[in-house]
Amino acid sequence: MTIRQASNDTWAWRLVILAVGTFVLGVDGFVMPGLLPEISSDLAVSVATAGQLTTVFAVSYAVGSPVIATLTGRLDRRIVIGAGMVSFLLGMVLQAAGPTYGVVLAGRVVAALGAAAFQANAFAVAGVLAPPDRRARAFAVIGAGFSLAAVLGVPFGLLIGQVWGWRGTLWTIVALAVVAAVLAGLFVPSITLPATTMRDRLTVLVNPRILVLLAVSALVLAPLFLLTAYASAVVGISSPGSDNAILVALLVYGAGSFLGNRLVGLFVDRFASLSVIVTGLGIVALASGLLAVVQHWFVPTLAVLFVLGVLGSSLFIPQQSRVFDAGGDLATVALSLNGSMNYVGTALGAGLGGVVLATAGPLWLGPAAAVLAAAVIAIAVITAPERRTRTTTLATSQ
Repeated sequence: MTIRQASNDTWAWRLVILAVGTFVLGVDGFVMPGLLPEISSDLAVSVATAGQLTTVFAVSYAVGSPVIATLTGRLDRRIVIGAGMVSFLLGMVLQAAGPTYGVVLAGRVVAALGAAAFQANAFAVAGVLAPPDRRARAFAVIGAGFSLAAVLGVPFGLLIGQVWGWRGTLWTIVALAVVAAVLAGLFVPSITLPATTMRDRLTVLVNPRILVLLAVSALVLAPLFLLTAYASAVVGISSPGSDNAILVALLVYGAGSFLGNRLVGLFVDRFASLSVIVTGLGIVALASGLLAVVQHWFVPTLAVLFVLGVLGSSLFIPQQSRVFDAGGDLATVALSLNGSMNYVGTALGAGLGGVVLATAGPLWLGPAAAVLAAAVIAIAVITAPERRTRTTTLATSQ
């Protein structure tokens, strides 16, 4: 591995540059739920069908990430990151200009492949640049782009949507992607990571410890996305047809996400990652169940969305740390696959949410998310490699 940069004391601000890119990706991801009513009306599809744009993005990311990582394994990460952002903005152009649902869907695929190239490598670079005792916080810096997007980018994007329509919002994301691509090309350090082949990736997949962690990564975010992918439908119970209500709800969710991102690095560096994940999922289950009771009232619904926003980072960042630590010499490979599994979970959550919305209605989104969160807790605890390692250590000591 070669890293050509000034010195190790510059790693933090270089990660901030990468966080600009994740901010752009976050604006796209977070703003989409609030645009679904307009998209469905303009493209003549149901809201549930429009919501599958999130599912297609997630599946494309999940499938494309390991393939892209393998094909670009010998390239400078700066080149891959820059090219990924360019591909993302081209996909956004296709969506903004797309006259039909099929064209917009194709644009989601192109954008997802670009996001996969950018995001997986951003986290890999963060894991390499940061000192081991600051790795969780380095991941949190990259994740801060998503949180800041929820707080600042989403309300701004939705306001633009109210004035110029949903296509105006997507054109704004295109402009932001241009800025992120230029910054990445100019300021991301030149890094060449060890090249990996598909055989290396298959080696990771037959490692029992990593395999079970990747399975949990595919599930841990699903309960949240089952709800948040259809935030407009959730809020629509208490405030039907109100664009301002959706805007406020996403702003509150984003504020919670930003707060959670600021706190999670400290918690993960202090407590066991598994404990943070189980606690977070437990609160997700309780909050989602409560949503079914309070969903007829706007302010209590906002309170639940705020709590769910706080918990998003508490599930994502510690799972990243678990996979990176378990990966050993193939940590960057494991992290790339972990990104794919996160998007499998996103697709699973959005897909299940679409089914629940279409068959049972928005009042059942909360209970469905609660049941799914409880199931993920059981899977995470039963399969945890940490428990088996602890048991083996105790047996050996006796």
